[in-house]
Amino acid sequence: MRKYILKRILLSIVILFFVGFIIYALMRCLPTSYLESVARQKSMTPGSKSFEEWMEQLKATYNMDSNIIPGYFKWIGNMFKGEFGDSWKWTVPVMDKFHDTVWLSFVMGAISFFFQIIIAIPLGVIAATKQYSKTDYAVSIFALAGISLPTFFFASLLKLVFSVKLGWFDLFGLVGRNHELLSASGQLLDKAHHLVLPIVTLVVISVGSLMRYTRTNMLEVLSSDYIRTARAKGLSERKVIYHHAFRNTLIPLVTIIGGSLPGLFSGALITETLYSIPGIGYASYHSMVSGDIPFSMFYLVFLAVLTLAGNLISDILYAVVDPRVRIA
Repeated sequence: MRKYILKRILLSIVILFFVGFIIYALMRCLPTSYLESVARQKSMTPGSKSFEEWMEQLKATYNMDSNIIPGYFKWIGNMFKGEFGDSWKWTVPVMDKFHDTVWLSFVMGAISFFFQIIIAIPLGVIAATKQYSKTDYAVSIFALAGISLPTFFFASLLKLVFSVKLGWFDLFGLVGRNHELLSASGQLLDKAHHLVLPIVTLVVISVGSLMRYTRTNMLEVLSSDYIRTARAKGLSERKVIYHHAFRNTLIPLVTIIGGSLPGLFSGALITETLYSIPGIGYASYHSMVSGDIPFSMFYLVFLAVLTLAGNLISDILYAVVDPRVRIA
């Protein structure tokens, strides 16, 4: 197992190197950037230097005056030092902005992930054990609706009903207008109140796929020979389902769940932007729109690291939970 993990880590580092280079090259080839907008604004002031002169000065300031390959290796060297430059959009070091936003996204992702697990898996099991019943059809309709609904449409629908019509929640933001006047517990409740609709959006949109996956795997296990043997021995249906069938259904589910754990830190770009929640997804969206190469570069490479880590966790968990799997 140690050799396998070490081999996968080394392979992931190689993949990350080339993925990072592709991301850096794409960032450098953007048609517009924050530097151009700043240089254009400065060149329009009376008595100022020309646009080209400002661009040369700004590129030298932000290490953008070299070619793509030398620039990428310079970026890697700074990365090993923990230096990712200053964000052009937020005018702070990239790591400072990352630390300020990632934990809010993690809290949202962890809460929505928890509700996704406790809703999707039981409903998937119930739908499988009552195949072709009204319950199965109702669960399948709910799952397909969650899979099919676009995030922006469902979020807009929630805001229309609960914010505009009923007035229970604010349309945007993380805090209310009287947030500073509240006590410490009141401020915490105020933030929690503003996170209700974003979390509901994340849960409903993501719960359908896991529910369908659970139902499909449960049906496959229930049709196995050892399940028919257990029923022939006279075991109760409850013991057959939850002691024999469900335990084997968990094997592929654990790998799916394990692979999604790193995604808790990636943020929900669309949801956070729609609700103006200042998480890592919201910050990355506005950084990309404004051509903030340092922050966008860091965020995309961060997503690549999370993806590789998720794949590694899935493979390890599969070998742990399934004793039939042996890694030579």
